[in-house]
Amino acid sequence: MTGPVVLAEPEWLARERAHAERMRVWTGPHQERRGRGERHPVLDFLFTYYSHRPGHVERWQPGPGVVLAGPAARRFLDRPAYVETGDGVTLDPAAFTGRRARTAEFVLGLLSATASRAPRLSCFGLHEWAMVYREPADSVRHAQVPLRLGSAGTDTVVESMDIRCGHYDAFRFFTDPARPRNGLAPSRENQAELEQPGCLHANMDLFKWAYKLDPFVPAELVGDCFELAADVRALDMRASPYDLAAYGYPAVRIETAEGRAEYARSQAAFARRSAPLRARLISLCRHLLGDQT
Repeated sequence: MTGPVVLAEPEWLARERAHAERMRVWTGPHQERRGRGERHPVLDFLFTYYSHRPGHVERWQPGPGVVLAGPAARRFLDRPAYVETGDGVTLDPAAFTGRRARTAEFVLGLLSATASRAPRLSCFGLHEWAMVYREPADSVRHAQVPLRLGSAGTDTVVESMDIRCGHYDAFRFFTDPARPRNGLAPSRENQAELEQPGCLHANMDLFKWAYKLDPFVPAELVGDCFELAADVRALDMRASPYDLAAYGYPAVRIETAEGRAEYARSQAAFARRSAPLRARLISLCRHLLGDQT
């Protein structure tokens, strides 16, 4: 990019409307459920585990190197890091310092390391099973949803299969008896050494790394990562020990050979789908940090 791109007011207003409409497919029902006091064992995760509020998910922003023309653009001056120029309103490059730069450096290192590895497709989603292993039925995370195989059947599956979860933010929710069964020892310190592009949670987390770069990230990239996370989350829970048929999610029965093959195929498809999004985030971080190599 040799200079800023100037968007005419009708163009960026149309993009703003399109982004909000796209995101309301998820934010609207979530807010309606929350208003009724209803919990959703699959979709709440997108707004509770991840800290980007529905209003922020819907909010459009142009990202770096873009000038918004027209009088309506002046409302962006109410947000941090925007400045007015002779052509319109844009992000202030001088605001990309300190915490923002450190975040971009971390994201760049983590995603570059992840992208350098081949997908590993042999975990079969056992992290969700390890989170309920030997846990009393009324104490599991989604106690309002029955376990497909019951507590004893769930424990048997965990004890009959190898667990090799390399994602720290999944591993940290394992029950105490399940932790020694994991073939890896993920930690925050070795996160960049273990994350790999076949991991469902690593691919869902592209949404987190996108919004962590806010406002120096285009809203459309955040939206693409959110949409990926929503679809990956469905597989994550379909392969879990929970019976989610009442919510419209047929089980991927990873306790069977057929179910494991189905899971691995879907996992591979998500690895392919996540690769260009990871590459876009890597490119954005390099641009923000002034590294165009």
